[in-house]
Amino acid sequence: MMISMKLSPPITLSETALSKGGMSLEPAPAPQSWLLTLWRKPFFLLVILPSLVAAGYFYILAAPQYVSEARFVVHSRGNDGGMQAAAMRAAAGSALGGFGGGLSSSETNSIRDFLSSLDAVMHANESIDLIALWRRPEADFLGRLWHTEPERLARYYNQMVSVALDPITSVTTLRVRSFRPEDSKQLAETLLMAAESLVNRLSERARSDTLKLAQQEVDRAEKRMQESRAALVRFREQEKELDSAGAVQSAVVLRGQMESALAQARAELTERLQFMRPDNPALQATRNRIDALERQIAAERSRHTETTASSGGVILAQQLASYERLMLEREFADKQLASATASLEAARVEAQRQQLYLSRIVQPNLAVYPLYPRSSTIVASIFIGLTIAYGIGWLLIVGMREHAS
Repeated sequence: MMISMKLSPPITLSETALSKGGMSLEPAPAPQSWLLTLWRKPFFLLVILPSLVAAGYFYILAAPQYVSEARFVVHSRGNDGGMQAAAMRAAAGSALGGFGGGLSSSETNSIRDFLSSLDAVMHANESIDLIALWRRPEADFLGRLWHTEPERLARYYNQMVSVALDPITSVTTLRVRSFRPEDSKQLAETLLMAAESLVNRLSERARSDTLKLAQQEVDRAEKRMQESRAALVRFREQEKELDSAGAVQSAVVLRGQMESALAQARAELTERLQFMRPDNPALQATRNRIDALERQIAAERSRHTETTASSGGVILAQQLASYERLMLEREFADKQLASATASLEAARVEAQRQQLYLSRIVQPNLAVYPLYPRSSTIVASIFIGLTIAYGIGWLLIVGMREHAS
């Protein structure tokens, strides 16, 4: 007898049982790429990616920039030495870290401002072609010069040329950057020559102004002296006397002598009248001598007297006062001329002593290794800055979410 066996259908788990057991028969999604995962991360997009782009540019594309440095000091020739001594003191002060120097002068500040001005850019562009210098073939697209307008050229110039003044040692440091070592050295040399030319112009201007003022005083004194002497000559020609004071003194002495003789003759006549007859010849001779003396005295008085219709007579005092006034004016004019001449000589000595000089302490060098761009510093600064900005933004967003919830 055969026993028939009936096979039961396969047992399958229901979807409900599977769902209750925590199992699912749906296919699992494929694992995502790590690049796609990074791409969806805000920190990667906002911090890592820009830092990588900056690193790629500065380490791969950025052209090297060579620096030429020069140092100089502006000073005047003082009493304590020449320009070499001043340069040595400034160099020693710079080497000691800024000790032992003097305060910076206005001339040094003027030179610093000139080297950063549009005039220096135009002067350098006339000597060497700055546009071609900063458009070399090896220059990268971000570091090269793109605009040729004077104002934009000056802005780019101030990015590539720096002028720093040490207020303690008065040493000015000039640093020039370009894409070739020889270009940096040539531009630094050109700027130093322009600064020297400006110093010479300032020195010559100050010297000429000082001497001009002193020379004007001398000219005025000479004119006054010439006028006083001309007035004295006209007075002498008018009065027909070379020395009015001496003439007046001589006239006074002569008149005194004649008046003394007249008084003696009159006394003699009075004495003889007492014992002589009126028709005595001796008395007539005495009377004739008295008449002669009186006429001579009157002639002398009329010679040195200015007669007018109103006053009737003005004595020698007016002539003498005019002469003394003219002599006093000439004496003052001579003293003024001597003082102005001495001042002019002193101004010449002072102008020579205070003449400005530009002394080079460090000559422009020919660079061997490029110091710019400073790739590591720039990339690290970009990364740190973006990280700080990202952190601040994340904190703001979290705070807003918590406030909204």
